[in-house]
Amino acid sequence: MSSLPAWLLLVVFLTSAGVIWGAGIKLSDHADVLAERLHLGTALGGVILLSIATNLPEIAIAVAAAMAGHVEVAVGNILGGIAIQTVVLVALDAFGVRSRRPLTFMAASLSLVLEAALVVAVLFVVLAGSQLPGSLVFSHLTPGPVLIVIVWVVGLWLIGGPGKHLPWADSGEAPDGQDRPRGHSRKITEQEATNKNQSTGRVVLTFGVAAVLTLVAGVAIEQSGEKFFGDLGLSGVLFGATVLAAATSLPELSTGLTAARTGDYKLAMGDIFGGNAFLPVLFLVVTLISGKAVLPQLRASDIYLTALGGLLTVVYMVGLVFRPKRQVLRMGVDSVAVLALYVVGLVGLVALQ
Repeated sequence: MSSLPAWLLLVVFLTSAGVIWGAGIKLSDHADVLAERLHLGTALGGVILLSIATNLPEIAIAVAAAMAGHVEVAVGNILGGIAIQTVVLVALDAFGVRSRRPLTFMAASLSLVLEAALVVAVLFVVLAGSQLPGSLVFSHLTPGPVLIVIVWVVGLWLIGGPGKHLPWADSGEAPDGQDRPRGHSRKITEQEATNKNQSTGRVVLTFGVAAVLTLVAGVAIEQSGEKFFGDLGLSGVLFGATVLAAATSLPELSTGLTAARTGDYKLAMGDIFGGNAFLPVLFLVVTLISGKAVLPQLRASDIYLTALGGLLTVVYMVGLVFRPKRQVLRMGVDSVAVLALYVVGLVGLVALQ
């Protein structure tokens, strides 16, 4: 795409973003339907399926960037995506909660605190992996990404197994929160598909088509955006962490608003934390494709983004524990703090560049 004029690159970028938005919503909805019909929703395999489905745009971009040798774009999209998808919770708090209570008050549960802690844990491994020597490469693998995958899988097992029966009152569920069980919006999605006479085979076919469209659009948006915004002076990591991460977060915003507006606040937050915990797993993909020790090559801006994503997650962890009732501009004080920290964080990121 390097030979295309600037206006056409922008058209390709915006069109690809639109395809990712639409196809991403279809992926999420049909993954919910499949999880319900195949009874995978609470199983480890079902959680992994949902994580992959909702993060397919990021997977496509990571693969495309690594194959093109633009590892910094892939890294920026992974780490910047965690930060900006956490900010999606601000939008859900402001526009998705129908009651006059903040999102963290309605969704509060110890299981969500554990899911947020898993995000912070994998980010800690990212930081630790960045300090290892780059010579530790064996069969295109390095210790950092492998440990990230292990921590992620073990964390999912703990949350989905023992985490379902915590030795606390009501298994760690806070009182006066959402009045229906977590995941009820997925049952609504499956019921709507049944009412439309959508067979499981048709759902699988639509899921596959949406996946292919997402993969193609992911390659196109990475290549066109890297060229267009690069010509404007935006570095690869800054492009990946801001513009690209924002474009690939559109499906999470739409599906999150849908879940929140049906009163499934715990699912809305859990999907964001689950997606954020999965994103660092893509370092394994980038390492395998590039054949390089990616984590030891992280720059100051990458480590900065890692810390920013962890900090924003911790703010919401505190909110889930303290359950603030006060609202400012229809948002909880924790969401206001996250939004302010993110804006300040972007200023710092620009300063680093």
